[in-house]
Amino acid sequence: MTKVSKRQLLLTGAAAGATIAAPGAWREARAETSVDLVLVLAADVSRSVDDEKFKLQREGYASAIGDPAVVRLMQSGKHKSIALQLVEWSGAGAVSVMVDWVRIATLDHAVTFADRVRAAPRLYRDRTSISTAIDFSIAQLDKSPFVAERRVIDVSGDGTHNAGRDVLVARDEAVAKGVTINGIAILSAVPLPFNPTHTHPPGGLLKYYEDNVIGGPHAFAIAAEGFTEFGQAFRQKLIKEIAGVPDAVRRA
Repeated sequence: MTKVSKRQLLLTGAAAGATIAAPGAWREARAETSVDLVLVLAADVSRSVDDEKFKLQREGYASAIGDPAVVRLMQSGKHKSIALQLVEWSGAGAVSVMVDWVRIATLDHAVTFADRVRAAPRLYRDRTSISTAIDFSIAQLDKSPFVAERRVIDVSGDGTHNAGRDVLVARDEAVAKGVTINGIAILSAVPLPFNPTHTHPPGGLLKYYEDNVIGGPHAFAIAAEGFTEFGQAFRQKLIKEIAGVPDAVRRA
């Protein structure tokens, strides 16, 4: 029998757009379960996101989702719950589900999701294909076991689109399906040495997200002042998404 290493298994899964889950992982799979919001969290793990930034981003997601105040807001709607999924993406075709769909109706559900965010492996360090993130997230929304009046993709990233198909085409196709795309532009103090306009495009990264990434009903983008502030920015953004507040927030 040919032996296959753990690394080979991970890479094989990554190439196929794998779904990562622990053995016996808890998830709900009932068809057409109603929730108040169906939300894909699409996180940039391209090569500009080093290991320290990656850990800060993961912890930012986990801490915000497991915040009791945020969970109480999740419970405040008609269906007393929302559905979440975490996707991580990099270059064209480099995208995977890291934590699959979970209906969050209690603090225990949220803590379980947060623990899985922290525990999932990192699969990518490629270029930056925001169109891949959007296209893949749309496919996940289409096959989600949960339904809601609001379907949202939450794209976070620290640079401009530079791989895969046209991001504006992907954005517009998603919006035509009734999906809202919101964004977190993670700002860098120093331009990327080998590609400065990637992290510092003309007008700034927040404006780039506003012009090229977000779209749909009540779409908005906010800026995180670096990865150290990502958790605070994401918490603010998550609260806004759950509540369905229409006013755009310009800065975190």
